[in-house]
Amino acid sequence: MKKVNRTGVLTLSTLLSFGVLAPTVSATTNENPEEEQMKIEILSAEKVVTKDDLLKKFRDVFPERFDFLSDSEFHMSGSHRYPDEDIIRHELNFHKQVGGKDVHGNIAFVGEDLDIEHFYYSPANEAEALFPAKVSEEEAKELALTFLDEKLNETNFKVEEGRNYYYSNQTLTEPIRYSFSFVRLKNDVPVSDQRIHVEVLGNGDIVQFSRHSDGEESSSYDEVTNVLSEQKVLDKLKENLSVNLRYQIWSDPQNGDRQVQLVYQPLNDVQGIDAVTGKWLTQDGFTKELPENKEVTPITEEALEPRQVDFTVEDAEATAKELLAIDSENMTLRIQGIEERKNHLGKEIISVHYMYEYRNGGHGAGLEFDRDTGAILQYRDIQRDVLREQGEDADEEEISKEAARDQAVEYLKEYAPSYLDDYAMPVNGVQYDEERDTYRFAFPRVVDGVLVNGDHISVQLSGAGELLELNVRNHSIEEWPSKEEVLSEEEALETIKSELSIDLQYMQDRQSDENHYNLVYTPAINDNPSSFLNANTGEWDSQFDDETDDGKISHPWAEKELNYLLRANILDVEDAEAFDADQSITKGEAIEVIMKSLTRFYQQHYPEGQENLSQSFENIDPDHPLYQVIERSVTMGILDEEKDTFDTDEPMTREQLAVWYVRALGLEKAAEFSGIYQLDFKDLDKVEEENTGYVALADSLGLLTDNHGRFYPDQEVTYAQLAVSNIRLAHEAYEEDMRMRY
Repeated sequence: MKKVNRTGVLTLSTLLSFGVLAPTVSATTNENPEEEQMKIEILSAEKVVTKDDLLKKFRDVFPERFDFLSDSEFHMSGSHRYPDEDIIRHELNFHKQVGGKDVHGNIAFVGEDLDIEHFYYSPANEAEALFPAKVSEEEAKELALTFLDEKLNETNFKVEEGRNYYYSNQTLTEPIRYSFSFVRLKNDVPVSDQRIHVEVLGNGDIVQFSRHSDGEESSSYDEVTNVLSEQKVLDKLKENLSVNLRYQIWSDPQNGDRQVQLVYQPLNDVQGIDAVTGKWLTQDGFTKELPENKEVTPITEEALEPRQVDFTVEDAEATAKELLAIDSENMTLRIQGIEERKNHLGKEIISVHYMYEYRNGGHGAGLEFDRDTGAILQYRDIQRDVLREQGEDADEEEISKEAARDQAVEYLKEYAPSYLDDYAMPVNGVQYDEERDTYRFAFPRVVDGVLVNGDHISVQLSGAGELLELNVRNHSIEEWPSKEEVLSEEEALETIKSELSIDLQYMQDRQSDENHYNLVYTPAINDNPSSFLNANTGEWDSQFDDETDDGKISHPWAEKELNYLLRANILDVEDAEAFDADQSITKGEAIEVIMKSLTRFYQQHYPEGQENLSQSFENIDPDHPLYQVIERSVTMGILDEEKDTFDTDEPMTREQLAVWYVRALGLEKAAEFSGIYQLDFKDLDKVEEENTGYVALADSLGLLTDNHGRFYPDQEVTYAQLAVSNIRLAHEAYEEDMRMRY
């Protein structure tokens, strides 16, 4: 139990049991994660796999670690496979309360040998992995390597180095996790599609791993003794390299503002060169001849009439029912809702939400129409997977790539005709997924004869030519940068050549039925896959902020805390080494640090009209950089709306910080009973009477401590003081399971 600093003050656990907590608030992020691939249940198999078989395999890998679980507490899911795969998978899962904490996990087994393909575990002792971590990242890497060797019998791997791009902050109420990706080596050469991912908690526990298990032992490999010299291949690439000018569109993840730049990029549709034969590797496989640069061909020379003008909600419902109709006695299409709004590109749309319902459940998705033209902007056909899951898969007659491309154009003319004069035929060939038996085409946008990266129409068809997906990404750009003042192609070509290098790896020819890995030299430019050559400046830019400040904040007693907040994207400073952590922090900066310590803020913009946005303070509108932080803090009860404005530049005081901390823990009602608290601060008279309970609770819980018997309520809080006390707040919130799930 936590030691109470002052007599007569209730502990947080006691206050919770008394029921004097303010209601907690939770919400979900407005994300659209990639949907899981549907599973096809296996009703019978030649070899019957029992739960005992799976448990034996699992306990062999994790001896003694899960002895707290009896065999009866594991549950076996039905055997299944994924569409277009022959490999059968089995799963175990468990869920139990241990010491008042929720413990659960999942294990997936694959193939005849029941190799563990995936493992996930959420332990009861995650609090041990909160900051500060018990193991460093380097120590965690060694633990992961030992696990590969001793538990999975995997020894021929190396760590894949690379920078991660984070779209949210790491909260302080989450355990520290170290994630490592290992690539398998064959003859000391990386095998591109054979990887293992391992996750280690900050206390050293292995809590997750997944690995590729697709018959790599039966594969054949090129001999490394036969490879062409690296320099010879690099020279060949440079001799045949050409570049072209493109518009590059990207959206600022913080505010949704779209930016357009002119960039140069390599032109050839080349993924690599066979290191043994010297053949070119393209999307269509290996070829002796260098693919010719494709000309930009418009889909249509003239603008086509829109599908419909004055498109209404009723029109959207009728079109959806016609498009989504399903021929099955076991399933029913149900339109769940229709709404008019703006999409993430700011376009007025009508959105239809639907569900295919069947006896034991259902699957749903959405459909979007352009309100002005009736064009389909977003559509994904889930019928194919639903029917397969229900055992109603139909035989389909395959069509060629050329026929599939022509069919894709016909679908565009039918469903999005008014957009087509701005787009061209695919220049990067066709993506064919053999396992899923699908074709995917990208029709790029063209502006003033220049192709546009980041703006295209995507069409996916089944192998039989059925429309599976349609997605129109049409950005509204008021002004496109001029092509007048750009580098010449010759200058750009020389710059790109100077940064060109190659890597050797094993790759499979996806267009071949042979289970063989070729040695391939793959090109790399500027050692950063997200970088591009700015056509105006001649400099290398990146859509992501790759200029991570690797500097370190120095401080005599808060250095670890400050630097962790920095790495977790909670604290933002321009120059870490020059940063003075003893300067006063403002209310705006303080509330941002507190909120990012407790909840996640994803780097995404909520467009106007997508939701009814509230505004608690006159000076903090949706365009304000702290809008999301402040509105969420109001929702959680940390900030109140008594004043019309919120002064973000006002210095933060210890008394106000005590109020915010106690409110963040949901103890506002308890703090209002100021008469039950006994304080002997020498400067108690300087504390506002209505804040006495807040100060008492913050002190007793160890969030803010006294100094020689004084609280110093008017003292301005420094960055260092906030960093240390804020971590105490996060630990308290975690202990009481008050993590805010945003």
